[in-house]
Amino acid sequence: LLNGSFGRTEVIDNTLNPNFVRKFFLDFFFEEKQNLRFDDLSLCLSLSLSVTLPLPLSLPSLSLFLFHSGIPGKKLGAIIFAAEELSNCRDIATMQLCANKLDKKDFFGKSDPFLVFYRSNEDGTFTICHKTEVVKNTLNPVWQPFTIAVRALCNGDYDRTVKVDVYDWDRDGSHDFIGEFTTSYRDFSRGQNQFNVYEVLNPKKKGKKKKYTNSGTVTTGISSEWTLIYLNFNCVSMCVCLCSLTGNPSQPTSLHYMNPYQMNAYAMALKAVGEIIQDYDSDKLFPAYGFGAKLPPDGKISHAFPLSGDNENPNCVGIEGVLEAYFQSLRTVQLYGPTNFSPVINQVARSAQDVTDGSQYFVLLMITDGVISDMVQTKEAVVNAAALPMSIIIVGVGPAKFDAMEELDGDEVRVSSRGRFAERDIVQFVPFRDYMDQSGNQVLSMARLAKDVLAEIPEQLLGFMKTRGIEPRPSMAPLPNSTVHIL
Repeated sequence: LLNGSFGRTEVIDNTLNPNFVRKFFLDFFFEEKQNLRFDDLSLCLSLSLSVTLPLPLSLPSLSLFLFHSGIPGKKLGAIIFAAEELSNCRDIATMQLCANKLDKKDFFGKSDPFLVFYRSNEDGTFTICHKTEVVKNTLNPVWQPFTIAVRALCNGDYDRTVKVDVYDWDRDGSHDFIGEFTTSYRDFSRGQNQFNVYEVLNPKKKGKKKKYTNSGTVTTGISSEWTLIYLNFNCVSMCVCLCSLTGNPSQPTSLHYMNPYQMNAYAMALKAVGEIIQDYDSDKLFPAYGFGAKLPPDGKISHAFPLSGDNENPNCVGIEGVLEAYFQSLRTVQLYGPTNFSPVINQVARSAQDVTDGSQYFVLLMITDGVISDMVQTKEAVVNAAALPMSIIIVGVGPAKFDAMEELDGDEVRVSSRGRFAERDIVQFVPFRDYMDQSGNQVLSMARLAKDVLAEIPEQLLGFMKTRGIEPRPSMAPLPNSTVHIL
């Protein structure tokens, strides 16, 4: 934990020696003592250990033991982790792999092959960085294409060794080793115009059998992308929840409190994300909306109303104009409810549906304080939106439990509705409280928030473009007029 919950690894079944793929990126501050805590959630017992940066950075790898809190001195395993300073490489590669004539490992069948990729560390050890899916009952598998950051594969060093292990999947977790091969990203990338073929070798078999040749071959193809070229065409939308659960804006206890000396959490989230994404909008005019409030003069509840109060022209000039309209709306509308997400998601989705040629990509930022009132409709809206050029960022403010938001953020289980699963993971949820600086530094809090909530957008954008076969288009002219909506 780093100033609150920072992240979770994936779950690996049926093993006492898990090797986790998911990596965590965090800022290292030389002048600060940064405490990290790791909790083991696989048992009913509460097991945890702590470490302080920069210790992991100063060692090739670090092993720390888990101890039973109720039995002094009783060890319950160890956590081994490594840390490395990241390069500035932003390249992304899409890889396609297949294999031929792999060894047969199953008694009643063939093999259930999958691949494990490892990046080499500076000390010569290897760290897992990707796993493919399992292809059942075949010696000639074809794996689904996948996209990976070159930084994750080799930290931007094209000549660094990449090791690939081939396994036969077993239900009990004791996967059978078929063989391995080593290469580098530079060697991989030579397959952009042709395929590379690697021999899969099993060292034990090679040492025992004189006539041993290999345990099969793996064929690779790769294509590189530069996401920035795609990002030249970007449309953004934002949404502010104005429900009664947040309290009276004139009271300090309200999340919408209009403090004359500092911004509230809603304003901080708008400013943090808005100041970055506005650079992808050429005219800097932002239609800004709120939802979940009663509007004058008749008190009608609206789930998508202009913060400016002008139905004919909801545009605000720049993020400062958005903030001004937000504070003005707090003085004129009555905070009410319910917290319905689906209307604004569907509204942005209708705009995205009209532009699917890759010229625009829509990002919806929603800032809210708690429970979703229309969860069934919201899940349906997310599943539909996943097929469109669209991503959704949800920032949770306040102390509420955000279980429903975690469900929409399909990192573990893809969102589904009426038996249909979302085509892509397009939702990123973060609770703002995890990014609040303990000393009260609002600038630092906003910087941390913006970095994390926008981190997944390039990969989500690239995923959509690749599945639709849309190629990057270098922009030689000024950026086209994009429309950024603040909802």
